[in-house]
Amino acid sequence: MVIRLSLKKIRRVTLGLILLLGVGFIGYQLGLRRSLPQTPVKEADLSLFWLTWRRLEEKYLDREALDPKKMVEGAIAGMVSSLGDPYTVFLPPADNKVNKEDLSGEFGGVGIQLGYKNKTLAVIAPLKGTPADRAGIKAGDLIIRIKDDLKKIDRETEGISLPEAVKLIRGQEGTVVKLTLVREGVEKPFEVAITRGKILIPALESKWLDQEGGQIAYVHLFQFSERMNQEWRQWVQEVVRTKNRGQLRGVILDLRNNPGGYLQGAVFVASEFLPLGKVVVWEEDYRGQKTKFSVDRPGDLLEVPLVVLINQGSASAAEILAGALQDYQRAQIVGQKSFGKGTIQSPEELPQGAGLHITIARWLLPSGRSINKEGIEPDVVVEASESAKIEKDLILEKAIDLL
Repeated sequence: MVIRLSLKKIRRVTLGLILLLGVGFIGYQLGLRRSLPQTPVKEADLSLFWLTWRRLEEKYLDREALDPKKMVEGAIAGMVSSLGDPYTVFLPPADNKVNKEDLSGEFGGVGIQLGYKNKTLAVIAPLKGTPADRAGIKAGDLIIRIKDDLKKIDRETEGISLPEAVKLIRGQEGTVVKLTLVREGVEKPFEVAITRGKILIPALESKWLDQEGGQIAYVHLFQFSERMNQEWRQWVQEVVRTKNRGQLRGVILDLRNNPGGYLQGAVFVASEFLPLGKVVVWEEDYRGQKTKFSVDRPGDLLEVPLVVLINQGSASAAEILAGALQDYQRAQIVGQKSFGKGTIQSPEELPQGAGLHITIARWLLPSGRSINKEGIEPDVVVEASESAKIEKDLILEKAIDLL
């Protein structure tokens, strides 16, 4: 079938697309009840775009490949990617559908949180007890290729968006996906085969560490998910009972391999250790305006000695929590430098099922320092290579010594 695209039709489609995109953005602004900054709109010369389109229409060999819808989507995706921000992406309808899974704590896949290191697809953290964790995937691993023989996928990840990477890695339970990884300290890239399964993420895991002079309450927060608050309250009640008996030596809050989640979860946990009214984090938006998120409830562990554990798998909301406690000198931070994910994306629904994720703001700690690309530097550093030499958890051992 030969496809004939008239310039008149192209312009009509494009004008309609522009109008629909405009309606979406206006709805977004109204939803936030904010007005756009009064800056002049930059005009663009689209003559080169139309000239290229006409040349393709006139001369391209494979006529059936000239799909106007895909070409428009590709043009939009290219425009967005030109910003150089891997977290700002245009999502065609199929990718947008995959991306709509929320933080309910249960989904299918291999159990890794993805991000970027220097614009290369990277593992923020493997989730504990998941197929990725069992396969030996580590925080900070770079993913340079994704293979799936069943789905006939063999794709290098240069320039890949997060939604596209998620779609390729996820699949039917029991099937295998192969990831080619680059790992610090390992000379050559290597391939790991992971069998997909259903992922159920616990909110937290806790235990008591018996020490001279009392007990240490240890809690590992895996993710700031929907179910976390209730489990956290139950754990705090148990800690308070021990404290009231005079048997509590301190608390170790483990945020290692916690990729983040809901911001309000980080504020909720910070409120357990910080006084009412203390700023936990600032949100600075694209106009330079700041919104603060502060402690809004009385905490039960305000005076309890506290050590927080982080590593390069601690990201986003986990970094906000650790950074706020560090800024107020409320806790000693032990471990390795965190991931450095400190920007905020707004998911926009566009016509025809498409979507757009826009980086609209960044997080600033109470002191004003930025998390993005900087991460949190621990007060006490325990090198990863050192921890790997023996079976003991040296980071945890150091935290116990500090208490």
